[in-house]
Amino acid sequence: MPALFEFESVVVRRGGRPVLNGVDLVIPDLGPTVVVGPSGSGKTTLLRLCNRLDVPTSGSIRFKGRPLDSFDVLSLRHQIGMVFQRPTPFPGTVGDNLRVAVDDIDRSGMVELLRRAELEGSFLDRDVSGLSGGEAQRMCLARTLAVEPSVVLMDEPTASLDEAPKRQLERLASRLVESGVMVLWVTHELAQAQRLGGHVVVVLEGRVAGTGTVDEIVGREGPASIFLSGGLDAG
Repeated sequence: MPALFEFESVVVRRGGRPVLNGVDLVIPDLGPTVVVGPSGSGKTTLLRLCNRLDVPTSGSIRFKGRPLDSFDVLSLRHQIGMVFQRPTPFPGTVGDNLRVAVDDIDRSGMVELLRRAELEGSFLDRDVSGLSGGEAQRMCLARTLAVEPSVVLMDEPTASLDEAPKRQLERLASRLVESGVMVLWVTHELAQAQRLGGHVVVVLEGRVAGTGTVDEIVGREGPASIFLSGGLDAG
């Protein structure tokens, strides 16, 4: 199976404390990968390493076989987009936000981006201050897709959403994968990891405790199996 990201002996320290401690991990270039773990386990740091929002204290990371630190940062972030835990709209209209990503995009291109995010074209002229949480998060996804990334990182993007918009964003992630865009999704919710399917990475106390499908991990002995079998915390 081809590798999307490869981590070798990756350590991240903050204030002398290891946030990630000796991570060896291969994230496959196939289907979604879901990173699960309790709050404070290091899963968001792992995600942020993938587009150099964080950098390792030691160790190395490769993206599609190439050292991550050999990429121009701006070029890398066009290839690897990110949707954050809380929506991050800029002031103005939805259209203004899409033009932040691609300044010369035309109206038909923006309408197509909104369609991919399950938003009507009429949203283009709406001020972002009037959007619901789910609408704002889908607008941010559309803005991320404007630069045509091959990978989208999603850092607990449904944490502040109600159940219906949460499921809607999960469906959108599945459709992205079907269209050939890789999705790396961080969550603390076991049920969400099961719904998203694909490859699962369990992170506990700064280390990778297990990888595979949910059923494969639960079927093995060890802390990752115990953690998934017991469910995940709500933090």
